[in-house]
Amino acid sequence: MRVVTEQSDRLARELDWNLLRTFMVIVQEGGITAAANRLLLKQPTVSNALKRLEDRLKKKLIDRGPTHFRVTDAGDHLYREVVEIYGSVARLTVSIRDIDDRIRGKVSIGLASHVTFPPFDETIRDFSARHPEVTYEATVATSAEVTSWVLEKRASFGICLVHKQHPKLTYRHLYRQHFGFFCGPDHRFFGQRDLALKDLAGEPSVSFSTDQLHDALRPVALLRTQLGWDDSLRATSPHLEEVRRMIISGVGIGPLPVHVVTRDVEDGLLWRLPPYEDAPEIDIYLVTNPAARLNRAEQYFIDDLMTRVAGIPLKDREYE
Repeated sequence: MRVVTEQSDRLARELDWNLLRTFMVIVQEGGITAAANRLLLKQPTVSNALKRLEDRLKKKLIDRGPTHFRVTDAGDHLYREVVEIYGSVARLTVSIRDIDDRIRGKVSIGLASHVTFPPFDETIRDFSARHPEVTYEATVATSAEVTSWVLEKRASFGICLVHKQHPKLTYRHLYRQHFGFFCGPDHRFFGQRDLALKDLAGEPSVSFSTDQLHDALRPVALLRTQLGWDDSLRATSPHLEEVRRMIISGVGIGPLPVHVVTRDVEDGLLWRLPPYEDAPEIDIYLVTNPAARLNRAEQYFIDDLMTRVAGIPLKDREYE
């Protein structure tokens, strides 16, 4: 039984469809010459095709001579199968033509709260314009939660800070941002340009919940510990908007991504404090799960984003 199966598999792989089609036309036309005329081929070519098919199948398909032409039982059976195959191929063209190439589906995005990356915004803009039937769900959480969603396949992908890479996930670097320390307009340091880092020691402060030595904001936590802010920490939040709100409101001084709050500094809502050089660097990654089965919208969006990112030199993706 195994030998028969192997022979059938080999025949399916090696059998030439053109031989089957030629045989079908020979039967339909009732002769080699008529078939050659229909196929616009020479008679020896058609005759040779029939012989090759019979040799391959090891069956006599047509009994023919100077005065007779008869399809054998094996030939009749093959003809009926070939007609069915030919019909399926013809229907395949129609079915493919009717497939809708429009991209639909939902793209579920997990985001850390301090993600400000113009190429990401541009990708959403262009992708949304090209594929108006795609929907989006963007949820903001801590970087650890975003990573968990991607691992559990609850998010198409995540954009977040990464402290330690998970072996089952894929990480692609998007950009690097620098964190600075800021105060609000009512703070006594607001507007002062001659401050040194030591002047900030012991000041009431606010920060991110992830501002820990064992978490993604470790470089910020190291500097905060150096300034003795562990004992003066008045408020925390995992979300940038809330940390920003508390700094502006005067609860304390705290860290924010420099390029994210440029407009706030220009508008007089925030004031940049030391250190002005060698500010803590934080890398942001696109996180995906190779085991997740993405829909076309999700995969195309990720491909578009990474193509855009690949076209931008790394130095232009580092925000001072």
